[in-house]
Amino acid sequence: MKTVFEELAPRFERDTGNRLAVVLGPSLVLEKRVGEGEAADVAIVTGPGAKALAERGKIAAGSLVDIARSLIGVAVPKGAPRPDLSSVDGFKRSLLAANSVALSKPVGGGASGVHMAKVFERLGIAEAMAAKAKYGAGGAAGLAGLVLLRGEADIGIQQMAELMAVSGIDVVGPLPKDLESVTLFTAGVPTSASHPDAASAAIDFLTTPAAQDVIKAKGLEPARS
Repeated sequence: MKTVFEELAPRFERDTGNRLAVVLGPSLVLEKRVGEGEAADVAIVTGPGAKALAERGKIAAGSLVDIARSLIGVAVPKGAPRPDLSSVDGFKRSLLAANSVALSKPVGGGASGVHMAKVFERLGIAEAMAAKAKYGAGGAAGLAGLVLLRGEADIGIQQMAELMAVSGIDVVGPLPKDLESVTLFTAGVPTSASHPDAASAAIDFLTTPAAQDVIKAKGLEPARS
């Protein structure tokens, strides 16, 4: 959601007069912080995480609104041969043919890293991919696209929005359907909110057609499309 808020936050502030202080981080980290009582007016985390927080009384159950869906995608250095995403077998062959693959860490990294570790096990190539994997340092500086830019990997696999956040690489597309994992992002108003009315306005703003167009342009799927 980083690039989404970089564009939408100034619009929201201009249209409403409310100011946004945006704190970014992995969803699991944010869910933990909200669950431990950290004050916030709006929380945007995974769908299951938001529901779990609502069940614990940390987020107002009636405030939950699905905002966007994120798919895992594949990218290559600019102008490089593109992996076959038309089938599971074709993608597997492309992975095995690559010298190195940029990924999120399967432990302590992003959701895509966890998912891809399971995919490699399913395809029977976990050992081969362990020797090819190139993991970023974490955070914005560890994007798979930056590893591709540095010429350190032939293929990058990460959330589509994260790949699209790096200019100078070719985003090939989402994983083959049978291997895909979709992450739902849900917004809600924590029970610790000091400005619940403004929080509700911010969530409503994210569901407007104009905001959903930005969400789509940044590599996410609008949840209400």
